[in-house]
Amino acid sequence: MKDIRSVLQANRNGENKGIYAICSAHPLVIEAAIEQALQDNTPVLIEATANQVNQFGGYTGMLPADFLEFIGKIADSKDYPRENIIAGGDHLGPVCWVNENAREAMIKAVELITCYVAAGFKKIHLDTSMSCADDPTCLPDEIVAQRAADLCAIAEKTAIDKFGKSDLVFVVGTEVPPPGGAAEEITELELTSTERVENTLQLHQDAFEAQGLTDAWQRVIGLVVQPGVEFDHTSIIDYQSSKAQSLKKYISTVDNIVYEAHSSDYQNDDAYVALIQDHFAILKVGPQLTLAMREALFALSYIEDELIPTEQRSYLRDVCEQEMLEEPKNWQRFYPVPASKGTLYRRFSYSDRIRYYWHQPRIKTAITQLFKNLTTTTIPLPLISQFLPEQYRAIRNNTLTVKPEELVKAKIKQITESYAYACWKQ
Repeated sequence: MKDIRSVLQANRNGENKGIYAICSAHPLVIEAAIEQALQDNTPVLIEATANQVNQFGGYTGMLPADFLEFIGKIADSKDYPRENIIAGGDHLGPVCWVNENAREAMIKAVELITCYVAAGFKKIHLDTSMSCADDPTCLPDEIVAQRAADLCAIAEKTAIDKFGKSDLVFVVGTEVPPPGGAAEEITELELTSTERVENTLQLHQDAFEAQGLTDAWQRVIGLVVQPGVEFDHTSIIDYQSSKAQSLKKYISTVDNIVYEAHSSDYQNDDAYVALIQDHFAILKVGPQLTLAMREALFALSYIEDELIPTEQRSYLRDVCEQEMLEEPKNWQRFYPVPASKGTLYRRFSYSDRIRYYWHQPRIKTAITQLFKNLTTTTIPLPLISQFLPEQYRAIRNNTLTVKPEELVKAKIKQITESYAYACWKQ
């Protein structure tokens, strides 16, 4: 594993360097991210979340070790060294079991941490901020810090037992935007105060040191705060650097630690540059990647409508809608809108809840049929210009081929390129 700490220290020293985290388990997204890293000659940070990958399989059906082998095989296929992959575990804690009592939920969180560390994940986000069934609605910061230290102790023991030492790095912090964006309409955000940053760090340091985790505390590299970026289903809160200057100034006084920005998706290019300059040196991106993938897949399905006889079409858009309607648990509570707006939100929302369905067999079969249809027929360039104009320009400039999979990855890489510029190239 490449050492992420050298990049973050360069950021703390005033260099415009950082790293972006790919938060997705879709193979096309992982391929695109690795191709981007290969092009830039950089390490790649790929993260799995607790609900996506856990000891019970998560919604992907993968255990932590399965996920690492999955991304490793993709790296092998691209001749990208596995040791250049930084594997991160995101929101590791009791988040998947908050409907249970805290004792039972934390027992499962311990097993979760053990599985991730034993598999070889190195960047661990300790997220114990959520209340369990028998907890107060607002969990006291002291309990959050204590539970984080409890999980850190397990992580350290597992690493030492498995590998003979611990080279884990940790991210702490409780002010995490909702995974996948806000469920309600937002118009403004309150940034984390420096007083809260100081209190969070002190409580966590005290809790770590009380358990003899002084060495592990030296490997805490990131703190999650609210920098003033967020998105809901149809709108975006843009980063305003001027409002974050007190946060920037404060973290410069703390050894080893930078900020980690969650929900940084959909910002303008200059916002990513500013975030890196303001010591938000770890930028997380997830839904925007799968949204770009969905845009490309749907664009190809519209092209398919123009070229392929009805009886041979994949009907990808219809299959996705059917799957989401038949299994509404991954979107219904997030889209409290009238039925007349339901299709719009299911298909096009920034929060991209459709990403939970790409692994469904019927949808995978439809994508395979779509790619087959458009591989065995010639796609006229005017149709690519109509539905994928940026990719059309790349084809005309001989930097992209007219292959369905390549068109989809090129769409995804429009996003990774923006992050890569801010982190490595500015």
